[in-house]
Amino acid sequence: MDIVLLTTFTAFLFLIIAAAEPLAARLSLPFSVMLAAVGIIIGGGAIILLRTDLFATLNPVAEGILSLPIRSSVFLYVFLPTLIFQATLEMNIRRMMDDWVPILTLAVVAVVVATLTIGYALSAFGGLPLMAALLIGAIVSTTDPSAVVTIFRSLSAPKRLSRIVEGEALLNDAAAIALFGLFLSYVMLGVPNPTLGEALGQFPGLIVGGLVAGWLVARIALALMSLFSGFELAQISVSVAAPYLAYVGAEQLLHASGVIAVVVAGLTLNLMGPGRLTPGFWTNLREVWGLLAHWAGALIFILAALLIPRLLGELRLNDLALIGVVIVAAFVARALILFGLLPMLTALRLSPRIQRPYRVAIMWGGLRGAVTLALALAVTENLRVPVETKRVVGILATGFTLFTLIVQGTTLRTVIGLLGLDRLSPLDRALSNQVVAVALQTVREGVASVTEKYDLTRETVRSEAKRFAARLDTAVEAAEAEDTAEILDRDRITLGLIALAAHEREMIVQRFRERAISARLSEQALFDADRVIEGARSGGRTGYQRAARRNLRYGPAFRAAAFLRNRLNLPGPLGRMTADRFEMLLAKRLILRDLHGFIDRRIRRIHGRRVAELLHELLQRRIEAVETALEGLRLQFPGYAEELERRFIRRTALRLEEREYNALRDDGLIGAEVHIQLMDDLRRRRQQTETRPGLDLALRKDQVVRQFPLFADLDDAELKRLGREIRTRYVNAGHVITRKDTPARSVFFVASGAVEQEVAGQTARIGRGEMFGQLGVLTRRIRRAEVRAITPTTLLVLDETGFRRLLKRSAALRRAVRDSVVGKPMAGEVLRMPELSADRSDSPLGEAVAKG
Repeated sequence: MDIVLLTTFTAFLFLIIAAAEPLAARLSLPFSVMLAAVGIIIGGGAIILLRTDLFATLNPVAEGILSLPIRSSVFLYVFLPTLIFQATLEMNIRRMMDDWVPILTLAVVAVVVATLTIGYALSAFGGLPLMAALLIGAIVSTTDPSAVVTIFRSLSAPKRLSRIVEGEALLNDAAAIALFGLFLSYVMLGVPNPTLGEALGQFPGLIVGGLVAGWLVARIALALMSLFSGFELAQISVSVAAPYLAYVGAEQLLHASGVIAVVVAGLTLNLMGPGRLTPGFWTNLREVWGLLAHWAGALIFILAALLIPRLLGELRLNDLALIGVVIVAAFVARALILFGLLPMLTALRLSPRIQRPYRVAIMWGGLRGAVTLALALAVTENLRVPVETKRVVGILATGFTLFTLIVQGTTLRTVIGLLGLDRLSPLDRALSNQVVAVALQTVREGVASVTEKYDLTRETVRSEAKRFAARLDTAVEAAEAEDTAEILDRDRITLGLIALAAHEREMIVQRFRERAISARLSEQALFDADRVIEGARSGGRTGYQRAARRNLRYGPAFRAAAFLRNRLNLPGPLGRMTADRFEMLLAKRLILRDLHGFIDRRIRRIHGRRVAELLHELLQRRIEAVETALEGLRLQFPGYAEELERRFIRRTALRLEEREYNALRDDGLIGAEVHIQLMDDLRRRRQQTETRPGLDLALRKDQVVRQFPLFADLDDAELKRLGREIRTRYVNAGHVITRKDTPARSVFFVASGAVEQEVAGQTARIGRGEMFGQLGVLTRRIRRAEVRAITPTTLLVLDETGFRRLLKRSAALRRAVRDSVVGKPMAGEVLRMPELSADRSDSPLGEAVAKG
């Protein structure tokens, strides 16, 4: 094809892409459907031009369009990695993990079920060979990421529905392409058919190879982007290369799934990128990839649609019946999963519940697109596939794709509307009305201040004030209508909690932009805020409190890191996670304290004094829970919190300094040259504060014993013997160490962490360097206290025999025991023991007991 004609056609394609979006919005059609229609018109028009002599002068153009080098490899190697990679960068991975069971079920199990159902239906009702029918089933079983993501993001669909459908569309390509390769080998002439064992044995390699390739490429890309810090164009160039290297490396070098490799590379960059790249660059990177994915998605639809007239060129009447069989079988297979398997998994408590309207929308939203056409095109290009099989595959795959785009794609918005998924809930509607009323009141005060300041014409001000007052009255009436509907106090509290959690989220974003918290921690904080918002929406006050408590728990990842430290002597992951938790708690404490002002300024005006006071109380409980967790870490690692606070103050000072320099430049008080020099100096100092202080968790038993304050007066021989007798024990937060009414057989020394001791309803905290359990061992009585870890804690455990022997040799330990019984009824009994008689007169209490 002539390069001039190709360049001109490409330019026109971009003009079509530019015009299609506003045209689709005007016609209330999905953008993808509009692009597909344009592609069909262009492809069909080119064929018509070549078959008629009416416009012979346009024949070179038609020939150029039909001779475009559109191959299946173009879709799979050029466009698909871009679309998948960008979608993974935009994913809220932590929220998607809440629905990982239904997503994987739809992405893997549903693909297999659809392949088998469609294949056997075509074989039974269409008379096709079974392997050819199963090949068609594999081709049409995958939903298309470009179609699904584009359409669902353009609709006002619930976020959870969009997450599930987008997650399915991203992950099911790998399963479908693997099945496609399997069944293709059965229909190719001259190729030995693989056995079932050989076919199944390929799947682990496809998955593991894709995982390894994607992870390695992402880590290398992150290392290069960190190395190129300060050169954004170089960093973006590395990110562009990453998905293609992952895809090609997995497919060609490891013979694994390129789709899985791209998904893993994108997810890895999504998880690790915010913590390693600057906030400004991360925002720019996502914007660049959004533009690349927009172009790729548009081009893949137009170019794929160009092929549709060609693939349907040999359509026969009986082929329409086969297309109908494919459509019915595809819906039956999807219904089996959505209304059979998923409810069963929910009943077994293996999957969160998906409401029936969501399942109906998911079933109707299973759109096919360029991936299905690309796989069908790969069959038609294969010289080893029989001619009739090529024809049937091309027609059925194209016909089914057209049905999903034209019928399902154009009616999906209507279906979502009929299901009521695009409407606000009563709580959201009430919140909207009351927020608008309060906002307009604030706006009225601001407008009045502005008009008075600038001394505007009185008549103009009066006429505009009347118009604004009418709008305000309407808003107030709508808000008061909710009062007349007698909104329960419970609902008002829910509305207030939702607003409070939403403002908490806004403050997190603001602190991130101000660089007060790192991007990685802001992602976790935003995830926690989203969980609190959804908890308040679904469960009101109880759901809000449950979500807030869950955000402070130590999750499975923390327990896994603790296992690595205890069993494999790998303290690095646990140290990083503990430092993250330290920094997160400090930031969360500051943000939560600022929310009291929001309650007084905003929520009190909307929901009244009683609701505001209750929200103050709930917020104060959250603050106390955060401070308790933070205090436990302070006890565990004295001095580290002060280092983080010092770092926070320095970063705040740099932020304020930057703001002042920008204001001076904007006011013209300093020139651009001076501003650049000041910002360069500030940037160097900021890089020094970006590095977080290290937190070393490595503990060796002999070192701990030597450094423990209560063992300071022991000689080397005694320390070695104690090191052999003493045991180390690591417990997670919340673990009960000793229970009430149990025999006391050991004494515990806190090497790191903190515990809480409860006796007769009173609690006391015991931190690093202290001990507990000694009185029960000495008196040989049943324990009266329950001791629970409030942070991950490392304990040194000594049995009764070893403790009594150690007590005779350590004056510091004897003093600690005597101090621990001051004011207790058992003091006399304990102080008369032989182990404490060596230097009993050193303390006033011991001297008094001796005289008595």
